[in-house]
Amino acid sequence: MCFNMHNSIVVIPTYNEADNIARLINSIISLPIDFDVLVVDDNSPDGTSKLVHDLSLMNKKRINVIDRPKKEGLGKAYKEGFVWALKNNYNLIFEMDADFSHNPKDLVRIHEKLNDFDLVVGSRYVEGINVINWPLSRIILSYFASIYSRLITGMPIKDATSGFVGYRRKVLESINLESLVFNGYAFQIELKFKSHIKKFRLAEIPIIFKDRVYGDSKMNGSIIFEAVFGLISMKIKSLLKD
Repeated sequence: MCFNMHNSIVVIPTYNEADNIARLINSIISLPIDFDVLVVDDNSPDGTSKLVHDLSLMNKKRINVIDRPKKEGLGKAYKEGFVWALKNNYNLIFEMDADFSHNPKDLVRIHEKLNDFDLVVGSRYVEGINVINWPLSRIILSYFASIYSRLITGMPIKDATSGFVGYRRKVLESINLESLVFNGYAFQIELKFKSHIKKFRLAEIPIIFKDRVYGDSKMNGSIIFEAVFGLISMKIKSLLKD
C-alpha cells in the first residue's frame, strides 16, 4: 500500500535550536518523499521560532509552527504536536530530534517500512551499537536503559528510548495522549509500550545516531530517574488492568 503525497508530517520539538533548525527543515522538505514539518517550540530565547516562521512564509503549505508559552518538556511538546497532526488529517506522523542526531534521509526508510508495520523505530541498537561521538558513560547508560526497558515491558524493541519514530495515525488515535504520564525519555518508552499492548505491529530499522554538533543536550538527572523508576509503575498498572 502506498500513501498519498503530503500525507506525512514530521513533528520536531525545539528549545534553543537556532543553529540547527533551518538546515534541518530544508533537508526534510528536499527529500524525494514529501514530508511536511511541524515545529513545536517552547519559547526558545535564541529565536528558533522566528526562524521557522520566516521559513513558513516561503512555504506555508509544508512548514508549520506551534508556539508554546514556556518550556514544559519533551513529552508535552510531542503530545501537542501529535494532536495537531491528527486534527489536520495526516496519516503518517513522524517524530525526530532537531539537532541532526537523526539523519533526515532515514525518514524515507522509516516511511517505506510503514507500508508493512504500524510503528517503526529508528534504532541505535538493533544491529550492535551505532552511536557516534557520545562519551562511553552515556553509551553505557543508554544501552543498558534499553535492555532494562525491554526486560520490564516485554516489548520486542531494542531501542525503546529512541525519539526517531514513525506512526500510522491509527496508533496515535487509539491512545489517549492526555493519559500519558511521562515527560522525558520515558515518554518514548510509554508510547511504544501502549502501542505494543494494543497489539500494533512494531518494527525497527538500523540507524546511525550522531551526537549533536551545535547546541546543548537536554539530558539531566530527573529524566534518567523518571525513565528508570517510572517503567516499573507503568508495567504494574498495565498488569492490574488485565
